[in-house]
Amino acid sequence: MHIENHGCLKGLAGVLMAFCTHGVCAQDATGDAARNFPAKTIRIIVPFPPGGGNDIMGRFVGAKLTERTGRPAVVENRPGADGIIGADAAAKSPPDGYTLLIISVSYAMNAALHKLPYDPVKSFAPIAQIGHGPSVLAVTPSLPVNSVKQLIALARARPGQLRYASSGIGGVNHFSAELFKLATKTDIVHVPYKGGGPAMIDVMSGQVELHFNALVSALTHVRSGKLKALGVASLKRSPVLPDVPPIADTVPGYEALVWWGVLGPAGIAQPIVSKLNSEINAILRDPQAIKRLEAEAAEVVTATPDAFGNMIASELAKWIKVAAAAGIKS
Repeated sequence: MHIENHGCLKGLAGVLMAFCTHGVCAQDATGDAARNFPAKTIRIIVPFPPGGGNDIMGRFVGAKLTERTGRPAVVENRPGADGIIGADAAAKSPPDGYTLLIISVSYAMNAALHKLPYDPVKSFAPIAQIGHGPSVLAVTPSLPVNSVKQLIALARARPGQLRYASSGIGGVNHFSAELFKLATKTDIVHVPYKGGGPAMIDVMSGQVELHFNALVSALTHVRSGKLKALGVASLKRSPVLPDVPPIADTVPGYEALVWWGVLGPAGIAQPIVSKLNSEINAILRDPQAIKRLEAEAAEVVTATPDAFGNMIASELAKWIKVAAAAGIKS
């Protein structure tokens, strides 16, 4: 009898081992990891140098995560190759929730221009969106137009004579302008510069007629009268520039947003993704976050991981199509 009981105990131990092998114990371990998350420092990779929009967003989120969780969340700048080097480093990191990546609209545009060392959809887990803001279409003050409709009419009357400035090939202002040209069937010549500052200076001085730029960059010059804003590239008016109508009022459906969000390496356990999403969304609902985004002429966006993933997929498809139709190449 004693021997039979001993055999039963061994058999029961084998059954328990089998359950663990098939994921029951693994699920418990994952649950514990999620409940205790974070248990160490979170690394936030910003794939651009310090000081830009991605860096500002990353440091804000990192500081607030540190406050909320009691664990450090530190920014690591990994610039290079238009953000591809930092994104690749994040993609190859352990999928444990302790490495995050700050991305922006350039993430989608890179996929339209470059052969990437990672898959922009399959290599990452969407965590949370942070916010978005419009570009603005602005012209030199001396150009005899005061609306998007008048600009389109002038461009059609003078094909190939109007020029737009950009910060270089493949940037958001380049893509925004090419989307506008495709939507309006106009011929406006691209003049690329080495940076947004020189491009904007030449539009203000009249060397080049127009440009698209992030609203935060152009706002001071629009308010001073050095630039004439004709339209914002969002589907609704911007509270930062309420007197300027959306381009979409004249060009239905036109939208070119600057946006930011957070990804992690593919394979992060769903409970950890959910916890990170909940923490970041709580940060974004804080009035300080709203003020921080307003300083970038943008607004907070709280979204589920699935909703953010769908937005990224939509942006990828959109800008790949624009690059192909306009012949944009790196």
